Amino acid sequence: MATVMQKIKDIEDEMARTQKNKATAHHLGLLKAKLAKLRRELLTPTSKGGGGGAGEGFDVTKSGDARVGLVGFPSVGKSTLLNKLTGTFSEVAAYEFTTLTCIPGVIMYKGAKIQLLDLPGIIEGAKDGKGRGRQVISTARTCNVILIVLDAIKPITHKRLIEKELEGFGIRLNKTPPNLTFRRKDKGGINFTSTVTNTHLDLDTVKAICSEYRIHNADVSLRYDATADDLIDVIEGSRIYTPCIYVVNKIDQITLEELEILDKLPHYCPVSAHLEWNLDGLLEKVWEYLDLVRIYTKPKGLNPDYEDPVIVSSKKKTVEDFCNRIHKDMVKQFKYALVWGSSVKHKPQRVGKEHELEDEDVVQIIKKI
Repeated sequence: MATVMQKIKDIEDEMARTQKNKATAHHLGLLKAKLAKLRRELLTPTSKGGGGGAGEGFDVTKSGDARVGLVGFPSVGKSTLLNKLTGTFSEVAAYEFTTLTCIPGVIMYKGAKIQLLDLPGIIEGAKDGKGRGRQVISTARTCNVILIVLDAIKPITHKRLIEKELEGFGIRLNKTPPNLTFRRKDKGGINFTSTVTNTHLDLDTVKAICSEYRIHNADVSLRYDATADDLIDVIEGSRIYTPCIYVVNKIDQITLEELEILDKLPHYCPVSAHLEWNLDGLLEKVWEYLDLVRIYTKPKGLNPDYEDPVIVSSKKKTVEDFCNRIHKDMVKQFKYALVWGSSVKHKPQRVGKEHELEDEDVVQIIKKI
């Protein structure tokens, strides 16, 4: 492990020493590819003994409709936030590292069950295996939304540090997957095409990055001005694009002027967990970032059940996805569905299983006899 750590440090030092210009872009691209490969080795140790297992409390079963993780440095108020939002008890004290394992809680919000995970505090260097960082961030990878909890009194540099740790683990915050196509082939060398002018990548850099991954034949086509990091992300393929909210806690200890400055930053939500300020606003923001769709069921001849909606993701909201959420055998017996709501023109309208539903639609499934 130490040798991998040493290699990572050497490459980072060399990158810090290298000036960024057109002449060095090729060299920097190579270094970035090497760094990404070493980071992956750290995450998935090749030896059987490496890693030492996930440890107690980290194999939390996924329950509910969505999963939200609280990530932050020790003693910023993650456990207090979990206690106030879910009513689950996570030990709270004024010293650092009170929470040592992962503690789950459940919030019922707008009919959806949202699982909230209180993860132990991470320390600088977690991406390189320090502290319990590896387990914490591996659990964070499975979340639908990450809440980065920051302390309003401590400097904003903490945000940069946590972002760096998560980026090192292949979690991309509030980003969309790069709009570039990478396709391996059997022969023909590296073919590089682009629809826009490129300031970061050229054929030599692309070839250098590909050869680092031992790829000698591939088609790379860009639809925007991509960087070397974007190309590496696509080749690695293990990147996760997660929405993230920065929760600034302990706002009762700063002035109004400071709060107004914080308010201008994107993806922010100021709260005071101890005094229960703005917790409703935080939940509303979490709901918005989770991007879920509620579908109500209507049994034949009865009123719709508005108490217990079926929750589906806004990316997968067809009638077929809705059926699969209820029971996987339902699609086999599916004849057609009747839908009331904003996704149809008529009330009710008869639709097939490809029809896309909208939030708060009412659905009645008609089965084959």
